[in-house]
Amino acid sequence: MTGRYLSVAEAAEYLSTSVRFVRRLVAERRVAFHKVGKFVRFAVSDLDAFVAAGRVEPASISDVWRAMKGVA
Repeated sequence: MTGRYLSVAEAAEYLSTSVRFVRRLVAERRVAFHKVGKFVRFAVSDLDAFVAAGRVEPASISDVWRAMKGVA
């Protein structure tokens, strides 16, 4: 696999998040990463896949009505 690898700080900047959040993702094994010696590196493609996996589709009006009827 050839591609660009990012450090934790670079991954945080790429995702527009904090370094602490990226480190938590690693600790919880929620994102793919590579260990290079003692360093943690992220493939840009893995970060893109993580973001894509978190996509939530918008709800339709019928979905909202169904949800409201279930609560009432």
